[in-house]
Amino acid sequence: MSRILMKNTAYFTAASIAQKVIAFVYFALIAKYLGVENTGSYFLATSMIMMLSVLEDIGLNSVIIREIAKMKDSASDWLSAVMGWKLITIPLTLVLVYFLPIWLGYNEEVTSLIRLGSIILVADTLSLSFYGVLRGMRRLRFESIGIFIAQLTIALVGSYFIITGKASVQILILALAAGSIVNMLYSGSIVFQKLGIASIIPRWDMGLKPVRMASAFFLAAIFTKVYSYIDTIVISKVLGETSVGIYAIAYKLTYSFQFLPLAFVAALYPSMSHAAHKPEILKKQLLHSYWYMFLLATPIVFGIWALAEPIVITFSSEEFLDAVPVLRTMIFVLYFIFLDFPIGSLLNATNRQAIKTTIMGISMAVNIVLNLILIPLIGIMGAAIAALVSLGMLFILDWIFSQSTIRIGIDELIREVWGILLAGGVMAGLVSALSTFVHFIILIPVGALIFIGILIITKSVDIRKMKDLLTGKVV
Repeated sequence: MSRILMKNTAYFTAASIAQKVIAFVYFALIAKYLGVENTGSYFLATSMIMMLSVLEDIGLNSVIIREIAKMKDSASDWLSAVMGWKLITIPLTLVLVYFLPIWLGYNEEVTSLIRLGSIILVADTLSLSFYGVLRGMRRLRFESIGIFIAQLTIALVGSYFIITGKASVQILILALAAGSIVNMLYSGSIVFQKLGIASIIPRWDMGLKPVRMASAFFLAAIFTKVYSYIDTIVISKVLGETSVGIYAIAYKLTYSFQFLPLAFVAALYPSMSHAAHKPEILKKQLLHSYWYMFLLATPIVFGIWALAEPIVITFSSEEFLDAVPVLRTMIFVLYFIFLDFPIGSLLNATNRQAIKTTIMGISMAVNIVLNLILIPLIGIMGAAIAALVSLGMLFILDWIFSQSTIRIGIDELIREVWGILLAGGVMAGLVSALSTFVHFIILIPVGALIFIGILIITKSVDIRKMKDLLTGKVV
């Protein structure tokens, strides 16, 4: 069990790193080529597509993962049931895709871009179900390969048109669609090999059972999507697409690191589901996960804070300089994102997804209200502050409600991570001071050495814990 988890994490992390590096470089190329306003249109359209994608799955993917993790022999039955429901949800979502841009009053270009994204919506929801089956079977190797191939396809197709001077925002949306189609075909072929073609034939013999089981996950997914993209929608309506383009740089630089906890939790969630009635194992899993999350997040957060300006200029242009203060604020949300993934997995794995969903709903409501108040008052910085406050609330509430399953005191958490935070602070101070006369590329390895040095001095790198993590004994 534990070795499978760590092997899956290694596969997923390696693929996610490659995928995110390609995606980030590709988005930087888009920003340089399209400029602020067209980048805003591209980011707005893709944000809307991602937000609407939740309506096609209605939370069924989480049910597939959990139920197949408990009983692998049920994989074919569950996939057929999900395919049956998607015959209903996909057409309904496509109708909404057609009319929603009109209701929101977007111009003809943005409206056409969102409708063009229908291809992405259909391909992605099918891929999601196929990978859900493979996750439940703990075969993340295939998903790891798939996400890399898909992103490489997007980058190659899009970059070709950019380099040849033939790119438009519409062409770049079609490049995204090409990656989604490749991912769908690949993931589907793997499932066919494992389960046979009959597994994707729609069936409704489970009745409403899958939808009832998915209801809390569906609400949680809605909250997550609205939470993730409402800032972009509000900025587009209040400030315009140029401001969306500036905000997109800070957003992409921050959330491009979200794959790190995702990679770990993609493998952790099935393992927590397996240990749902063993609180002592769950506590050890959670504490070790927190230590690992802090170790990952701290150098990223403090490093980007110290080098925000040269990073923004290098990966976009001086046209996007207004994104620097927004990035320096928004980057701290990574702490709450990283920490919430393990504890959220704990709540879902112990069948308390209703509690998790309620907490997410509260956090989403706070985020929406803060965006509506702060963006008109202080511009795109308001979106960064709204994200920081609402995500902080999300983590705190999750922590409180997890205590009924496992007891972890704040003092236990502080003992785990104080040295890591100290190392990050010292690194940020020294790197920031040196950044006025040393190129930021040189400062990246310098900062890493400083960070590691402080970790060693404070004995914050526990060799036993690292060994447990690498060998999978912790989980």
